[in-house]
This record gives sequence, structure tokens and C-alpha cells, in this order.
Amino acid sequence: MINEHKLNIVLVEPQIPQNTGNISRTCAVTGAALHMIEPFGFEISDKKLKRAGLDYWDKLDIYYYKSIEDFFEKNDGEYYYFTTKGRKTHSDVSYPHNRPVYIIFGREDAGLPEELLYKNSDRCVRIPMRNELRSLNLSNSVAIAVYEVLRQWDYPDLGREGRLTKYTW
Repeated sequence: MINEHKLNIVLVEPQIPQNTGNISRTCAVTGAALHMIEPFGFEISDKKLKRAGLDYWDKLDIYYYKSIEDFFEKNDGEYYYFTTKGRKTHSDVSYPHNRPVYIIFGREDAGLPEELLYKNSDRCVRIPMRNELRSLNLSNSVAIAVYEVLRQWDYPDLGREGRLTKYTW
């Protein structure tokens, strides 16, 4: 697979259609590609999935994989694993903009496999949160991660100014 996207969101076995729908919308508005690794906890035709991102579904670049091994065989770039088990914070990492960056998220109920995290410990990052609480919602975590990468890249190709519809500034 030839990937022209600089920023790529990877969901490993997503379980909740509303989260995936929200993430697809984030991908569409930022120009990030969405990569989804099976098995899913829902059908791709699920109404809840499409309702959350419906009006942007046709503007989404989405790729599907049978397994995480299938994903790694078909993609090359810099991989960052978002996990509550990470020892660095997501904002302490410098995300390169000269090659594709993949930010990888695990299942809502289980996260990423610990073996994968162990083998890639230098690429595991955490969004700071209170230690006694389990985790942020997956779609919120993806949005935080996406916008940190884009902030470091100075928001390429994204509009920076809003407009009023009835008045002018």
C-alpha cells in the first residue's frame, strides 16, 4: 500500500461504533487517514457508526486490515502507541513530519496488547490523567493526540480563521 498521508490514526479492534464514528469525523476534518484492524465490535454498516460521522463519511480515507500483522506488513513510517501504560507524555514526543506518522490506539476495553507495548516501549506515550481513574474516552484521546501532532506541524492545510455568517469582523 502506498500511503500519501502524513498523519494516520490506527484503531486496533475498536468495539464501540459511536467512538469510531467520532474518530472518523476527526480524521475527515484534519485530513488524517483512518486505519481499522479487525475484529470490530460492530458492523461497518452500523447506523451508530455512520450517524456519528455521517456527513463526512465520503471525505474519509479509510483502510481495513485483517490483523495487526497485516497492518504492519502494508505500512511503513513512525509508530506511536497511545496507552495508559506509557512512560512518556504525548506532548513530550517530537512527531516527525518528513514521513508518515501512525498514532495507534487499542480496544476501548483492553487497550493495546502488552507484548506490543513491551517490544516498543520507547514509542509508548500517555495522555496525562489522574492515576486512580482508568482512562479517557477513546475518541477524546484520539482528538487530543491528533491535534498535538498537528500543532507541532503548525496545522498544515487547516483553516485557522473562522467567519461569522451574519456579520463581518
